[in-house]
Amino acid sequence: MPNMTLSLPEDIYKIVKTHKEIRWSEIARRAIEDYAKKVTLLNAMTAESELTEEEIMVLDEKIKSGLQKHYRSKAAGVTGRKPE
Repeated sequence: MPNMTLSLPEDIYKIVKTHKEIRWSEIARRAIEDYAKKVTLLNAMTAESELTEEEIMVLDEKIKSGLQKHYRSKAAGVTGRKPE
């Protein structure tokens, strides 16, 4: 299996060094593996898409806006306030 070297911010490195009982390389390997699987799935899902990047960004904004309205409405119902 190939090896990889990672750079960490100093504050994270200090935490890692104080917990030598944790197999950090295993945690990093799993995180990279999970992310790589998601990227592979996304590539497969979009391989035959004819949407342009601009069209995707428009859809992205519509979805985010809809989600924001949905959760603001739910939050308003819980707090008894009107949605913004």
